[in-house]
Amino acid sequence: MQEFARSKGMEVIPLVQTFGHMEFVLKHRPMWSLREMGHCVSTLNPHKEEGFRLVMEMLRQVVELHPGLNTLHIGADEVYMLGEGGESKLWLASPGRTVEQLFLKHVTKVAQAIKEAWPHMTIIMWDDMMRGMTQDTLKASGLVGLVQPMLWDYTPNLDVDTTVSLLEKYCSAGMSELWAASSFKGSTSVYTCVPSTQRHVDNHVQWLQVAASLSAAVNLQGIAITGWQRYDHLSVLCELMHVALPSLAACLQTLDHGQFSAEAQSRVTERLGIPSVEVDAIGRTSADDSLFPGRKLAELTVELDSLLNSEDVRFFENNMYVRGWFSPFQRQREMVSPLITMQIHSQASTYLATLQEKAEAVREEMVRLYPDSTAQEWMEEHVSPVVAPLQKITEDISACLNQMGL
Repeated sequence: MQEFARSKGMEVIPLVQTFGHMEFVLKHRPMWSLREMGHCVSTLNPHKEEGFRLVMEMLRQVVELHPGLNTLHIGADEVYMLGEGGESKLWLASPGRTVEQLFLKHVTKVAQAIKEAWPHMTIIMWDDMMRGMTQDTLKASGLVGLVQPMLWDYTPNLDVDTTVSLLEKYCSAGMSELWAASSFKGSTSVYTCVPSTQRHVDNHVQWLQVAASLSAAVNLQGIAITGWQRYDHLSVLCELMHVALPSLAACLQTLDHGQFSAEAQSRVTERLGIPSVEVDAIGRTSADDSLFPGRKLAELTVELDSLLNSEDVRFFENNMYVRGWFSPFQRQREMVSPLITMQIHSQASTYLATLQEKAEAVREEMVRLYPDSTAQEWMEEHVSPVVAPLQKITEDISACLNQMGL
């Protein structure tokens, strides 16, 4: 993958979490003692030397696997419950110490160790834990000159003035080399299956306004167009790559043209061979995947997602006939109307057959592009919760009718 990236003129920058979002490590039993709080699986205890050694070993392994690496992203976002652990409370009991200083102390220690091990390395980190800090706090931390903050905001209505002020604050504190971070998938809701291209394009339009409003002192290095597979290590899958390619293309063209103009839009539709930049509007076609890898799967996913989210299917148990003639009370006592329950059974069976047919088509196509485990998880998260109640109703009706000799 690194060779392919280089062949396209792309530089790979690995991101290794070093403070928050460390669920992937701290979930393991031998690492439990390294958590800041026992029930917060994401945050590293910054007081344990063993935790620091763990972080440095992870960084060493990643650097070793990336020959010629020049830049590292050390994460450090969303360090939840920092300061709540016993050792942190003891540390904070000393006069003048704050949670902000505790955060900066650990990150500075990591950044200094990286510079000692790899003096040439540029270090990027997420900015959110520093947003409420004063310039003086940042200056006194020793972090200035070691890292380049990356400010993230994924919302379509990003506040331009507030974001500009924040970037200018970092610059005034001595951190003039800064990054932005947007999103082309994810960031809508934790369980979204199909992204809205317009929502993500709007986010990039706002970022363009931010870039145009900055003073000359701010050296904006670039923008990271993030694409989420999950909100965190322990959350469910959100939008997968195959449904998000039109959004990625639209966001790239927006940045390239300075706006999502008609020209930018036509570039996307022509290059991908699709009639619309919204993946849920491209429709079912006989076109191959040559211009748009995963197009067939995207079309099938949109169809299935639409069915799964239709009120008639998702809330079948709440329809008038089920609630009126096949309630839990009636099922338990087998006090049912055969005629109406047969109609309910027929409708539920029709929905089930359609769902299972479409789900199988998605699964067959998905395993061509993703590991079996991903396909299985996606099905169990999105399809099974809708199918199971329908299956239960058909089984219960069959059992009732059987007891009635029908």
